[in-house]
This record gives sequence, structure tokens and C-alpha cells, in this order.
Amino acid sequence: MTEWVSWILLDHADQVEIALRLVLAAVAGMAVGLNRDIHNKPIGMRTLGLVALGSATVILSGSIYEGLHFGQDAVSRVVQGIMTGLGFLGAGAIIRGRNNSEVHGLTTAATVWIAAGLGVSAALGAWFITIAGTAMTLIVLTLGKSLEDWLVRLFSGRAKTVDEDS
Repeated sequence: MTEWVSWILLDHADQVEIALRLVLAAVAGMAVGLNRDIHNKPIGMRTLGLVALGSATVILSGSIYEGLHFGQDAVSRVVQGIMTGLGFLGAGAIIRGRNNSEVHGLTTAATVWIAAGLGVSAALGAWFITIAGTAMTLIVLTLGKSLEDWLVRLFSGRAKTVDEDS
């Protein structure tokens, strides 16, 4: 087993580091989101996990691309425009309930943003970042709700009352 671990760490050190950066970004965002859940805020662990993951994906994609015919400043401006424009699209997915205390669509809005980040990374040819970012996104979306509910109960002693997206 140690040979396999050594092979991964030595021959694929860059990919391991990128994966760890993406995981850490998602975990950091999820930790902040858990705090918001505990304080009964409408934005939560999955949403902020996706936002942090999207940010990391875009930054890593923009910093490692090679062999493109565009200058880094031109690509940076395009990425900024994409991410800003999609922020407005994501805002359109957020719906406030009639009593103004329920907000729905935050996770959906975050998935719009992470999808944009994944698209940018794919366009830049950052294949590993795109695949790892997609896998981490699916993990956050699939396991995040159950983990979020369990951690809120564990740390606050109550069930979560404000729901994001199912």
C-alpha cells in the first residue's frame, strides 16, 4: 500500500495538491455555512460550500492553463465577465416566500455559479480541476443535506428550520 501512496504522491503531486485545494475550499465554505445554519440564517452549508468550491475552481483554472493563444489579462477579464453575469442569473433562481422569512433557491443559485466555474476550467483545458471540481460539487450536493442536518442537530441541539433547496 505504501508503494501505491508513494506513486500517487510523487508522480501526481500537482493533481493531489489541486484536489486538496478544492476539498479544502469546499470544506471551508461548508464550515462557514454550518455557522449560518446554527444561527438559523437562510444560507447554509451546501450553498457556501459550492460558492467556495466555485471560487477555487475559477482561480485554479486561471492560474495553471498553458498553451492558449490569449494573454492572461484577456482571459482574466473574460472570466470576470462570465462570473459577474452568472451572478445575476443565479439571483433569478432565488425566491422569497410570502411571509418573507423563507428563502428558496440559494443552493440552486450556487450551482449556477459553480457550473460556470466548471465551464471556465474546462474551457481553459484544466481537465483535472474540472473533473475534481465536478466530483466535489456532486459530493456536496448529494451528501451535504444529510451532513448539514446532522451537524446542526449536533452543535445546536435543534433541527434546522430554514430550508435552502432539496
